[in-house]
Formats: sequence, C-alpha cells, structure tokens
Amino acid sequence: MWIVYSLLAAVTAATVITLSKAGLKNVDSNLGFAVQAVMILLVSWIVIFSQGNYKELANIEGKAWLYLLAAGIITCVSSLLAFRALKLGDASQVSSFDKVSLVFSIIFAVIFLKEKLTWQIVLGGLLMAGGAVVISFSSRATEQ
Repeated sequence: MWIVYSLLAAVTAATVITLSKAGLKNVDSNLGFAVQAVMILLVSWIVIFSQGNYKELANIEGKAWLYLLAAGIITCVSSLLAFRALKLGDASQVSSFDKVSLVFSIIFAVIFLKEKLTWQIVLGGLLMAGGAVVISFSSRATEQ
C-alpha cells in the first residue's frame, strides 16, 4: 500500500505546485504560503479529530515531540523557500530541484538513521539529481 500512497502523494504534490504557481502570480510568496498553511492546519486537525487520534497526544514521548516540532519548523522554512523559488521560477524547474531532496534524504537516512545504501539507491539518486539539472537547464536554454 505504501506505493499507492506514495504515488497519490506525488500527484497531489504536483497539483499543489501547479495551483500555487497560479495563485502566486500577484501575491507575495510568504503570504501565499501562510494562506496554505492555515488550510494545512485546519485539514490536518479535522482528520485527527474525526479519526479520534487526538487522544494519543498524551502518549507522545518527549524525544518524539522534539523531533516532530523541529521537523515542523523545518517544514515551514522549506515551504517558505519553495514558495519564493516558485514565485521566481518556472514550476517545472522549481519542482525538479525540489525533488533533489531525495538525494539529501538518502544521505541523511544513511548517516542518521543507519539505513543501508545499495548501488540501486545510489544510481537512482544520481539519476534524479541529473534529471533535475537537465530539466532546469533545458528550460533556460529555450528562453535564450
């Protein structure tokens, strides 16, 4: 099932990029993110309350709170940066470079989570990074 959820996440992420780029045409990127952040907050808590998962808040351990709160802050910073990039660049360029996060995720997972690194993971990461560069510079070349 994780593959289905991952593909659905990819489709929805592509939709978000497209809608965000259209919405940022005459809107400051930070303001645009703030508007979306309100919706993220509302929808996520509606899901938590509708599923009854709010009762589990008391069971979250201290270390998990630190990790989740730090990840939340970094998510905001990442999104603010991505929205600024989206305001300045083409959606295809920004989205392709944003996906280079896969390479950093691989590196961080190996270092901090002690995940196993295989040649397939290395090759896939290199192909993703190479694809991002090709997409970015091919768009620039056609503009000149």
